[in-house]
Amino acid sequence: MARRSFILGTGSYLPERVLTNVDLAKMVETSDAWIQERTGIRQRHIAADGQLTSDIATAAASRALEAAGLTPADIDLIILATTTPDRTFPASATAVQAKLGITRGAAFDVQAVCSGFLFALATADSMLKQGLFTRALVIGAETFTRIIDWSDRGTCVLFGDGGGAVVIEVREGEFAPDEGIITHHIRTDGSKSDLLYVDGGVSSTGTIGHVRMEGNRVFKHAVANISAAIEAVLDETGLTSADIDWFVPHQANKRILDGVAKKLNIPEDKVVITVDQHANTSAASIPLALDHAVRTGRAKAGDLILSEAMGGGFSWGASLFRL
Repeated sequence: MARRSFILGTGSYLPERVLTNVDLAKMVETSDAWIQERTGIRQRHIAADGQLTSDIATAAASRALEAAGLTPADIDLIILATTTPDRTFPASATAVQAKLGITRGAAFDVQAVCSGFLFALATADSMLKQGLFTRALVIGAETFTRIIDWSDRGTCVLFGDGGGAVVIEVREGEFAPDEGIITHHIRTDGSKSDLLYVDGGVSSTGTIGHVRMEGNRVFKHAVANISAAIEAVLDETGLTSADIDWFVPHQANKRILDGVAKKLNIPEDKVVITVDQHANTSAASIPLALDHAVRTGRAKAGDLILSEAMGGGFSWGASLFRL
């Protein structure tokens, strides 16, 4: 008997406060036209004062549980992908565990920046298949605007706050090769870390720091690395881009999304794009986009989904799964 993981439900949450490009133009030298032309972003959501990453994660997780028809008592694993934890320790996943009233199983964080959700999904999938746990909440949540330098127009226009989650369950039986969560391809290259990073840290400066990025060089690596990861998962499965029902990418920049889709011959009408509504929410962006596709009736049970991401590290990856 084989073990296979399946996605049972999705959920997401965006903070109430919205910061539009017009609002941002009052804070830094930029304009709505300039931001949209270069990124496709129209607005971003900003966490309220006192609102923690774990609060956002818990809200998204609760909605995913409701969609799955489950309660917190059904969960024995929580993996939270985040770059902006509540505290240095303990893991913010344990705060989510406590807020949901879960007292069994395990909860921990994964840090791979914008690729974090895919790293967390691959980790949860592996642990469930090994028989270590039965049902997992895989969450991506960020209060990314708290590490933004609002005087740096090259980065402050790009990011927002939010959270997304999926519930996955392991099942035993005989399965077709393309059922459930099919495969992952995750990679890192630490030699490129100086192109996208935060200039602070516990053991280096003792400060939180701010995001720093060489945008043009990151863009070039993003298209190449993401395309390679996608080609790897397709080659492994024998599938092609024509088999994909929906492409749900990391919502970093519409130009990157367009570049990857064009390179892989994925039609525009198969690409789920939400970056215009919430900007780059780092580890939260894929589950946010996936939940949007599900709740708007675009992505349905049985659809084949391809996701990808690239973030600081460099980290990047792709996952293939059927809803």
